[in-house]
Amino acid sequence: MIWVKEMQVDIFVKRRNESLIFFAVLFIITLGSIIITEYDVAKGFTSIFKALSWGVANFYPDTKSLTKLPDILVKLRETVLMSIAATTVAAIFAILLALAGSRTTRRSGVFSIISRGIASLFRNIPLVAWAMVLMLAFSQSSLTGYLALFCGSVGFLTRAFIETIDEVSNNSVEALSATGANYLHIICQAVVPSSKPLMISWLLYMVETNIRDATLVGMLTGTGIGFSFDLYYKSLNYHAASLVVILIVITVITIELVSNNIRRVIL
Repeated sequence: MIWVKEMQVDIFVKRRNESLIFFAVLFIITLGSIIITEYDVAKGFTSIFKALSWGVANFYPDTKSLTKLPDILVKLRETVLMSIAATTVAAIFAILLALAGSRTTRRSGVFSIISRGIASLFRNIPLVAWAMVLMLAFSQSSLTGYLALFCGSVGFLTRAFIETIDEVSNNSVEALSATGANYLHIICQAVVPSSKPLMISWLLYMVETNIRDATLVGMLTGTGIGFSFDLYYKSLNYHAASLVVILIVITVITIELVSNNIRRVIL
């Protein structure tokens, strides 16, 4: 018993020392970053209150801004539909890539490497970078925004679907393989039923994320609700810009509530 207690004390001391070292290194890095960037911490915190004061005084919808509500709602609808379309189409490609890349369902190591490489490439390129690159080919248009969301969604969903298939489908796939089932039967009878709830959950999460990101993409591509916000803000029409922000927040919260309810039903 004494030996066990000594072991527990040693483990506790070791973990405490590791934690102290971690926080010490983190503090040194933070302090070094502040010194190198010449960041004024006091000014940064006091600016928060100034920003809040300015927002209360200027950033709110007024009667005149409400006349622009129909146009803003049209742009908002365009953004939501574009986000949903980009996500659902990307999910189809992601499922195919995930089946080729998963260790459970892959047919060839080469295709698995290619699939995982595509997922890694598409996922690690920022959405803003996708939008800027695609603008060189398609200029500022709805197609550019759609393709930017599509490319980002393919990378994220492929990685998520691969991990889902690897985690939840392995046992059922092995059971069907032992009975001599062919590849198509394994996919339809084992992989899809066991992975479907989590895949739908990831799909809903991606829809939520894309609706948020579509605002930023719209600023770059000149489309959707993001373009409306950029236009009003740059023209110093802060009241209309605030109305856009409020509608975006309401939309995102509504989509999140709907997706949470769907998750509770399917999971």
